[in-house]
Amino acid sequence: MADLSIRKIIEQVTSGAIRIPAFQRGFVWDAERVAYLMDSIYKGYPFGAVILWRTKEKLNSERDLGPFKLPEGQADYPVDYVLDGQQRITSIFGVFQSDLTADGDDTWTNIYFDMEAAADLQESQFLALPLEEVDPSRHFPIKTFFDVTAYRHATDGLTNGQALLIDSVQSIFKEATVPTQEIVTDDRAKVAIVFERVNRLGVELDVFQLLTAWTWSEDFDLQRRFSELAEELRPHGFGDLGEETNLLLRCCAAIVAGDASPAAFINLKGADVRDRFDDIENGIRGAIDFLQKNLRVETLANLPYPAALVPLSVFFARKSLTLKHDQREILVRWFWRSCFSRRYSAGVVRNLNRDIEEAANLREGQPSTLAEFSAAVDEDYFEQPFTIGTVNTRTFILLLAQQDPLSFVSGQPVTLSKVLQAYNRNEFHHLMPRAFLRDSGFDIRDINALVNFAIISASDNKVLGGVAPSKYKTHMPAAKNHLILDRALCPEELFEDDFAAFRTLRAERLLQAARALI
Repeated sequence: MADLSIRKIIEQVTSGAIRIPAFQRGFVWDAERVAYLMDSIYKGYPFGAVILWRTKEKLNSERDLGPFKLPEGQADYPVDYVLDGQQRITSIFGVFQSDLTADGDDTWTNIYFDMEAAADLQESQFLALPLEEVDPSRHFPIKTFFDVTAYRHATDGLTNGQALLIDSVQSIFKEATVPTQEIVTDDRAKVAIVFERVNRLGVELDVFQLLTAWTWSEDFDLQRRFSELAEELRPHGFGDLGEETNLLLRCCAAIVAGDASPAAFINLKGADVRDRFDDIENGIRGAIDFLQKNLRVETLANLPYPAALVPLSVFFARKSLTLKHDQREILVRWFWRSCFSRRYSAGVVRNLNRDIEEAANLREGQPSTLAEFSAAVDEDYFEQPFTIGTVNTRTFILLLAQQDPLSFVSGQPVTLSKVLQAYNRNEFHHLMPRAFLRDSGFDIRDINALVNFAIISASDNKVLGGVAPSKYKTHMPAAKNHLILDRALCPEELFEDDFAAFRTLRAERLLQAARALI
């Protein structure tokens, strides 16, 4: 599609050809931002392309264009749905159109050109003004630019100089175009891929909202059911799951269709999901229960890969399933292999679909190769930086949590549910303190490597202080030192204050524990 002129936008919206899907948020720009958009158009500054999706399949639910109710389009004619650029389209249409009556606040459409403002590259020459502040000898209403009668009336009292100025401004807007990209398809699989690609470009399009708008009946409110499930799980640390709609859709598609691809999302039928929703809830509940009891995963944020929830949900998607010992061992080994091999960092759909199939085989007592894939780990893994939100760090923290760590000060068991649900940097500290290593000449990369971290609370760390381990050892319970270090996968050579030797020995302990898990 060629770029759209402002006149064409007005015509297309007024005729019902350009529409807003319900999964888009409402109009949120304020009047000042609308005025700045007008200034950008006037000065030829880039203001972003509009993405339109042309289809003959009308969505079940749509949204008004700001305060304007859109007329029905012509039957059998394709519709252009705005995927990105709704705020700009609404602003342009609202300011310049004269055919539709607003059903709500439209004061933001009253934008004026300041005829006395000096031409300035930075400052806007367009103003959003309430009627009582408008000076007709200075402020010209640009909403008249595309209405011949209104424009003639508004220019009547202008001086020759002002009339020439306003004619030149009007000419710019009449010639201005809005850059557009158009996707033309009724193929749902292609739409799913487009949505995924657009999401990767930073435009937030929710596939779940697309499904709701496109095909699903109003008698089954999936979003409400997921919200209710999330609230049920909130006391157990998984309340945020309700906000991860694409993850939940993967679980739905995996359980209903055995396929977690974007195309499978789109092809889900509301009736099928409704009929299998008990299985879906059982699967998600069972997966979370398994993660908490067997892997110390207390919140969604603890998971190195939230996608791991999908095959687990498939396995547990059966009421009154009794987990056998050998099944549990396979699931645990699969989880750790997935984490240490970064299984879902690339080829996500391919690996997920393979794991979904094998999880179902395991559940049914059939031969399963779920945990049989390459998963090597070496000492370099633990030289990665400790960064709380990364896959490597989350995996490392769960590795430490499996050891039932003890407080370095009291010697009592660490309350892992509290630590992992809070999940912030204050619960994890250096074994060789940062100040000590910095004074010893080590750089930040060495200091902040995973190999130098343990589950040590902020309060314990404050007691221990930033001194050499041989000194902070005096604040630890002597009778439990050996056990505390053992549960932290830490060699006793820590107290020799030799960082080079310590990091080698600690890496060996960590590696041994990791290899035992995979």
